[in-house]
Amino acid sequence: MQALDIQTFTYEHRQHVLIALTTAFGSSGGWIVDRKTLSATSTVFHVEIQLRSILDLYAALLATGVELTRSGHENFTALCTRRQHMRLTAELGQIIVLRLEVSFLEDVTLHSLLFSNSSVA
Repeated sequence: MQALDIQTFTYEHRQHVLIALTTAFGSSGGWIVDRKTLSATSTVFHVEIQLRSILDLYAALLATGVELTRSGHENFTALCTRRQHMRLTAELGQIIVLRLEVSFLEDVTLHSLLFSNSSVA
């Protein structure tokens, strides 16, 4: 089963965000299969959740203070639309696998990007 890749970022304190995310996954009915620290500024979660609970997870993630990229919002919107059109309990019980990467940014990073001569594409 292919994991749906969701990119997020935050300027919030790392420890607070990690606790909030762990709580969000559990409270929305998801479960963490794996969690890895990729670098000092990046952590990845592998999460599984039933399709019926995807809207709860989407709302819970936004409430943690992490920002989703445009493609992340589009992926969640597509899942929520798919959920809305499912009629059978078995279809709503489908397991969705997410790979959620969180990048922890600092204001200095934003400031340097805004005022540097390099363009960000």
